[in-house]
Amino acid sequence: MDTNILLESGTNELEVLEFTLGDNYYGINVAKIREILTYQQVTPVPNAHPCVEGIFMPRDTMMTVIDLKKCLGMEPSEKKGLFIITNFNKLNIAFHVDEVIGIHRVSWEDIIKPDSTINTEDKSAATGVIKLEGKLVVILDFEKIVTDISPETGLKVSDVEERTARDRSDSPILIAEDSPLLGKMISECLKKSGYTNLIMTMNGQEAWDKLTEFKKKGTVRQDVHCIITDIEMPLMDGHRLTKLCKSDDEIKKIPLIIFSSLVNEEMRKKGEQLGADAQLTKPEIGMLVEAIDNLIDKSVD
Repeated sequence: MDTNILLESGTNELEVLEFTLGDNYYGINVAKIREILTYQQVTPVPNAHPCVEGIFMPRDTMMTVIDLKKCLGMEPSEKKGLFIITNFNKLNIAFHVDEVIGIHRVSWEDIIKPDSTINTEDKSAATGVIKLEGKLVVILDFEKIVTDISPETGLKVSDVEERTARDRSDSPILIAEDSPLLGKMISECLKKSGYTNLIMTMNGQEAWDKLTEFKKKGTVRQDVHCIITDIEMPLMDGHRLTKLCKSDDEIKKIPLIIFSSLVNEEMRKKGEQLGADAQLTKPEIGMLVEAIDNLIDKSVD
């Protein structure tokens, strides 16, 4: 299946690949997908995590296969199914699913954020729910699924140790991050690095509302010294937020960093076109702090 569908940057749209596990419907952002393969024989790995089926090697690249049904507590599948080959956080991983239904172009505004009853900080595997053709499709949090299996693929918190014991509280930072777990980890890392003045928002819309509120008061440059945004977020994604910020004569002077698991070559080009001042992939929290330091110091000079 061709997943190479290009979207114009900053339109607040995404392509969702719909697939099934048993009788349930799930979705993944097409931007994470490299290709879809028919089932291939997998070699089990001794002492691997229970959700890891094993490894296989398409085109001389060794790849881990994750049994998505097992991750979600479902019974194993009778049919062989398909492998969705993904690339995010600088990792290539195959997810074993039952069937692929198709691709839908949707707006981030249409994705409903699960409420706290099913979206707790460290438990939920869903980032959102969308209604497609009369049925509910759950958008899965693939980063969290992988981090739960292999924690070292998440944020490298140890990377900020060398920047502790300093005070950067005079530089307020606005953060747009919809994952409660990642938002907490990012804020803890930044606070360790001396950035204690943080404004946390859950998506691009909330972040933009804050910026326009400060702009109306005439204090936006004082109230925000740097903006950090994820790409994938309900209501408004990070590319749309970047486009709005860099189209505003006052707000565009504030350094903006895209910090996302999706910063691959194609996404980097989109971020550059929209005017992002820096783009980093999710595990690189140490490099994020370094980028914030450099951009804030440069903007103050």
